[in-house]
Amino acid sequence: MRTSKRTQILEAAARVVEREGVKSVTFDSVAAEAGLTKGGLLYHFASRDDLVRAIHQHLADQWEAQMAAVAGKPAAEADAAERLAAYTRVATQTATRAELLLMLEGATTAEHLAPWNAVIGRWAPPPPTSTDDPAVLDRFIARLAADGLWLYESLTAERLDPALRQAIAERIAGTLDHDVR
Repeated sequence: MRTSKRTQILEAAARVVEREGVKSVTFDSVAAEAGLTKGGLLYHFASRDDLVRAIHQHLADQWEAQMAAVAGKPAAEADAAERLAAYTRVATQTATRAELLLMLEGATTAEHLAPWNAVIGRWAPPPPTSTDDPAVLDRFIARLAADGLWLYESLTAERLDPALRQAIAERIAGTLDHDVR
């Protein structure tokens, strides 16, 4: 299937963010990366802010698609255990600097953070409201462990051996074997 120009632009913009940071996303830098003209970008995005919002949404959508693929179903059809296991496995398998930088940048703008929060809200357990239920605490600890591994991989130049990362992911997901409903 042929990639749409819009997707091509968003993938190019994500590569610019990966290499140079969010502030480096300009029509010129993205056009050069995508092999398009600045006018070609303006056809799809009226402003830099439109482009940045679209990058946030695009990457959040990709992240959710990965979780749905791992779960074998969308979040609405998965139970709590399936959602958290998919979240854990995806968070521990993929980590990009672009995602981290966009999430950090997005944390300062509600509109930019909204796509990420929507995905997290569908797939990951919220913080517990009490400490009474050890199973609820365990589920949140598993989420934090997965997030920590994702952050480690995003922040360090050193990549874990894929077999080690997979073993860690399975170990975290294995803590979820008890009933999560």
